Amino acid sequence: RYAVSKVKIGQYVWSRSGPTQFDCSGLMLAAYRSVGISLPHSSSAQSRLGRPVSRSELKPGDLIFWYHPVHHVGMYIGNGKMVSASNPSDGVEIIDYKGPWYGSRYSGAGRVVG
Repeated sequence: RYAVSKVKIGQYVWSRSGPTQFDCSGLMLAAYRSVGISLPHSSSAQSRLGRPVSRSELKPGDLIFWYHPVHHVGMYIGNGKMVSASNPSDGVEIIDYKGPWYGSRYSGAGRVVG
């Protein structure tokens, strides 16, 4: 809920983790922090937490990673969508995680909770 609440008001700013400016891992850090869970401020480090899950197992709250080595993260929110802070021109947004740009760069997903 926290990450989705930042859509349209959240700006992408490298190395920030809120309350209105985020980079990709900073948005995940802030969202999990809002429910009492501590994450590192690095998409690569976040990719090593929790347990790996397949695309068919994704549940809301799972972290989705891109590139090899990992250097982008978003949060799955259901129905093929994710919330992400991708770049300065888009800010925090909800997008299709299998879209033409992201789909080909997918590197895995992880479940930190549950």
